[in-house]
Amino acid sequence: MKNTGRIITSLIIIVLIAVALIAFIPGKGLIYRIAEKEPGKSDSLPMPSPGVTPAASPSPSEQNNDNTEMPSAIPDASEKPEPSPPEEPPKRRFEDIKVRAVYLTGNSAGNDAKLHKIIELSKTTELNAVVIDIKENGKVNYVSSVPEVVKNKAFVDLYDPEHVIKMLHDNDIYVIGRLVCFRDNELATKRPDLAIKGPGGEIWKENMGSGKTGWTNPYLEEVCRYNLDIAREAIEKGFDEIQFDYVRFPTAKSSEVYYGEDVPSKADAICSFLKLASKELYEERGVPVSADVFGIIFESDRDGENIGQVLEKVGKDINYICPMVYPSHYANASNGIMGNGVGQTINGVLFTAPDLEPYKVVYNTLIKGRNRISAVEGYKADIRPYLQAFTAKYLPKGYYQTYGPQQIRQQIQAVYDAGYHEWILWDPSNNYSEEYFEKKQ
Repeated sequence: MKNTGRIITSLIIIVLIAVALIAFIPGKGLIYRIAEKEPGKSDSLPMPSPGVTPAASPSPSEQNNDNTEMPSAIPDASEKPEPSPPEEPPKRRFEDIKVRAVYLTGNSAGNDAKLHKIIELSKTTELNAVVIDIKENGKVNYVSSVPEVVKNKAFVDLYDPEHVIKMLHDNDIYVIGRLVCFRDNELATKRPDLAIKGPGGEIWKENMGSGKTGWTNPYLEEVCRYNLDIAREAIEKGFDEIQFDYVRFPTAKSSEVYYGEDVPSKADAICSFLKLASKELYEERGVPVSADVFGIIFESDRDGENIGQVLEKVGKDINYICPMVYPSHYANASNGIMGNGVGQTINGVLFTAPDLEPYKVVYNTLIKGRNRISAVEGYKADIRPYLQAFTAKYLPKGYYQTYGPQQIRQQIQAVYDAGYHEWILWDPSNNYSEEYFEKKQ
């Protein structure tokens, strides 16, 4: 029994010695592994799968020698990757679509009911773009941070552009911002040094509608810079395209206005502004530039030179010109509003009551313009006309008609027949019927 006891005691001593030796072999013993456990990690050890021998932990010199991150021996279940933010839908590029648009005022952009109606129309019809006022009547239509705008309090809070544009982009609608340039009573009044003057040095104002409106001088660099600053801010807010309206001189007699001494031609002044706009907005920021022009400049050189919109020059540096080819805006044969007792000749065709013949007026205007532009080498702008979606009740009786789906579709067909593919409907009330558009295929 004594021998048996000695044997058992000896075996116990041998086992204890063996355990002690194993515990102090680096990387092998349980004590070592617990001591090296990372702070915050669980004390439990992962168990190997049956039949699989766990690999030895690599030495520091062996880690990442193939640029591959080695996983932790004891993974932390609490460490979860941060969820990726939802991707913003890409902005629609003008090269990717043929614009079929409607015009919206700032008030309409801030009206959820009207905005949702446009979105619903875009889901069921060919409508795929909108034009929204950025600046109109001298006021930016949203809260602006442009210093001169803020200084002059020349903005109104009609809509939140980021919110509106996101809604439209989420529904695959291309968003064009309309910026009224030189017809700007706010800036002309608060900065008389930037206004067009009368011969006596007073601010010249245009008699139009119910009041008189001041204009800023397109020859002045600060006036041009003011509008470009607003355009750049609009791009930051998400607009896909900048469209300049009233990018011209007023229709005033030379004896009524004074622009300065030894100034270049009006057409050169307008083209210089548009060239600069194209450089800063399109070439440097990738945002296309368009300009609204009178439809009559396609037919009449004299009218174009008078306002600084010469067809062969105005589109040389920008992406689009948008002629307002409203039939009601051409001269009729009455002795009343828009009447000259004769009518208007367009592309060799005399129209005595243009509003009654929307297809022919639009078609002949665009054909005349196409023929003139084709003779200009390096002409850049495509044509995207504004079409009449309103009834010209201001014309004398017998010289206007009610414009509905038939008259609007006639104008759209004229655009296509003239070889163009894009158009914008203009209704100052922003009421657009589903019947104006083709159903989505």
